[in-house]
Order: sequence, then structure tokens, then C-alpha cells
Amino acid sequence: MNLQNDASARQPARPDPASAPPLWWIIAKQELIDLWIGGRVLILLILFSILMSTAAVLQNTESQISAIPAAEMVYLTLLGSVSFGVLISLILGADSISGERERATFEALLLTPASRRQIVLGKFIAALSPWPAALILSIPYMAAVARGDAVFGQAVVIGTLLGTVLAAAFTGFGMLVSIWSKSNKKSLLACLLIYVILLIPTQFPGGAHKGDLGYFIQQLNPLQATSAFIEKLLVNNRTLAEQSGYLVATLLSAAVILVVLFAYAAPRMRLDGGVPRPFWKGARRAAASVLVAATASFLTPAPAPAQDWIPGQALEIGIDLTYKTVNAGDEVKFTTTVVNTGTRPSAPLNVAMNIIKTQIGDPVDPEDWSPERTQALDPLAPGESVEQSWTVEAILEGDYLVYLTVVPTPDGPEATSLPVSSPGLHLTVMPFTSSNPAGVLPVAIGVPVALILLALLSRRSRRWRRGNDAAGAGVAR
Repeated sequence: MNLQNDASARQPARPDPASAPPLWWIIAKQELIDLWIGGRVLILLILFSILMSTAAVLQNTESQISAIPAAEMVYLTLLGSVSFGVLISLILGADSISGERERATFEALLLTPASRRQIVLGKFIAALSPWPAALILSIPYMAAVARGDAVFGQAVVIGTLLGTVLAAAFTGFGMLVSIWSKSNKKSLLACLLIYVILLIPTQFPGGAHKGDLGYFIQQLNPLQATSAFIEKLLVNNRTLAEQSGYLVATLLSAAVILVVLFAYAAPRMRLDGGVPRPFWKGARRAAASVLVAATASFLTPAPAPAQDWIPGQALEIGIDLTYKTVNAGDEVKFTTTVVNTGTRPSAPLNVAMNIIKTQIGDPVDPEDWSPERTQALDPLAPGESVEQSWTVEAILEGDYLVYLTVVPTPDGPEATSLPVSSPGLHLTVMPFTSSNPAGVLPVAIGVPVALILLALLSRRSRRWRRGNDAAGAGVAR
């Protein structure tokens, strides 16, 4: 009895299957080691940091000449971070499956106990991993160009949320192409071509006027929709509710791509690649439905907006500041007073700001100058007055006239009214002369140098481990 007890005590305990890590995590861990310890991602991030450093220095230099506001510089920095981070994840996703086929390791991967969906999930996590690193690297650059502006915190939050959704969508798209491609070259070429086609519209000037069709096409492109959404929130001071339509394409594309990837493509992943034929039938049917719905929405006439105005309002609007000279980038605060000089209560009112340039030059976009261009007022009793506070940020040098207009709200489709304008605020903006190169250069130089040192340290660590393994093998012999 004692001998049996001693023998059972000496037997190693069997591992508990329930305590073992899931197979998808084992695959993801191995992929992460190959990408990060192997140095592939570090090289791409070093290139990314060099591009960001160059852009930050150029933006800081340009701000001395053109007085670029901090919000626009932060927006450009964030847009570069999102574009490059998405590109890295797209490339890794495009190489994830087709690359295994060409390296003749895909068959061995399929023979493991992991299911096809677990394989895809592990590789998806690894391909998505460079995006958080790219976002973290961009934070010092955004902080440097923000120069203490509150837009920095908004940019970090918006960039984290939208960038993650966009990176997940492009990673999933790259893996779909990789699953269905029979060669790695075709997978990478197709993904890069689609990326360039979607990226080019984001580089066009955004000041041109567009119709409903133009805005619809803009919102269909996830990259362009995300770029426009971030710009309107950070630079133009629009609200989230006003620009929520730009989020539809980004969120919908991510949801559709991930559902197709994990619910349809992953379980049907084949050793030789290729797209299952039933998918093409369903894709053609879905594309036809979307085309019919889009065409019907544009052919259906929109209801005519009601032109409701109340005539004969006895209103006056004054301003407490008539002229001021400031430097580019300074804020100007002033107050307006709306008075009802009539004998009956007014209707609800809207007060709108406008800015014009008194010299020959480009027209002024008030959205870039003020976070609030319109304010609403409740009905005013006879003789009642209300004050309103306004803020204008002087962006470009020159002479400008700022004026406010009060307009009654509508009372009927055939009514009209006479808007009343305030005296103009003559704003003289002097050239921007101060800069902050000392705040940009340490970040522009320090981040790439730190990444290069990290890559060298990683390479030296790999050599040291290989030397120890070789020495251990020699001793064993």
C-alpha cells in the first residue's frame, strides 16, 4: 500500500485543461512575438515617427507664416496618425493568411487543434496591435503642436475611439482579402490599391461647395468620412449631433467587415484560397439593393423647407466693442444686446454672427473663427433686453468686420421679416510672430531616437539569446 502511494505521489500532476489558455490567445501571442520581437513592427513605427517629426517641424514653421491655429495643427497630426496606423494594420492583415500560404506554414497551422475562427481571431489581434502604439506615439506630437489648447484632450478621445473602429475595419478587410487571395502579392496589391483610392479624396481641399450627392459620396468613404468628422469637431467647432451622419459609414463598414470575416470567411477558409461562389451571388444581390435604395433616395424629392418669418418686428441689436487690434491667434470677447422696442412680445429669435474681410482676399469661414456662430433667444416682452456673450479667435492677419444679425423665427409659410444687424466690430489682426520650436524639436528628435534605440536593444537581445542557446547546445554535447 505504501509503495503504491509513493508511486502515485511521484507521478507528475496532469495539467487541467480548463486552466490552459485558449487556443486563439496562444496563436495571438506567437504572432505578437513574431511581429514585435522580430522587429517588423518596430521598423514601421520608426518610419512613422520620422514622418511625424518632419510634419511637426514643418507645421510649426508654417504656423509662423500663416498663423495656423492650434486646433488645425492637432487635427493634421491626428489625421496622419490614423492614416498611418490604419495602413500598418491593413498591410499586416493582408499578409496574415496569404503570407502563411507562400511560406508553406499554413497547412501545419490548419492541422493544429485550433479552429479556423480561432486562427483568424489570433491573427486579427496581432495585426491590430500596431494601432495603439501609433496612437500613443502621436500623443507627444499633438501635445507639442496644441500649445496648451483644450483641443488636445478632445483629439485624444476622438482619435482613440474612431481610430480603433477604423483600424479594426481595415485590419478585417486586409484579412478577408488575404483569406480569399491565392498569392501574397495579389493580396498586398489589392489592399494597397483600395487604401490609396480611399485616401486620395481626404487630400483634396475641403472648401469647395458640394451638393447632396457630393456629401453622400463623401460619407460613403470611411477614411474621408472620419477625416471630415474629426475636422468639423476639432477645427470648425461643430457638435456631435450635427455631424453624426459621417459616423455611419465608419461604424457600418467595421460591423459588416467583421461579421463577414468571423461568421462567413473564417469557417470556410481553405488551404488554396479563393472565394466561395455563394458569396458572389449574395454580394451582387446586396450591391444591387444598395444601389436601388441610393438611387431612390436621390430621385425622391425632398419636402420644401418652411419659410417662416414674422414681419414687422421692432428689434434693435447693439455691440459693446466697435474696434480692436490683436495678434493672430488671440481671442476677442464682446457682448451684444438685443432690445424689443415694440408694443407686443416678439417671436423666438435667432442671433447669427458673420465675418467679412474688408480687403481683397479669400472669403472668411466663420466656423474657423468662433465656436458658436448662432445663439437662440426666447420671446422678448415689450421693452425687454437680453445680453449675449461672443468669442472670436483671430486666425489670419488683415482687416475684418464682425457683425451680428437678429432674425425672428417663422410664423407661417408665406410670412417674411426684416433681419436687423448690429454695428460692425472692426477687427485688425496683426501677423503672428511668436512660435514654440523648443516645444516641438525635443519630441521630433526624441521619439525616433528612442524607437531606434529600442530596435537596436531588441536586436542585441535576440543575438544574446541565440549565443546562449548555442553555448548550451555545445555544453550538452
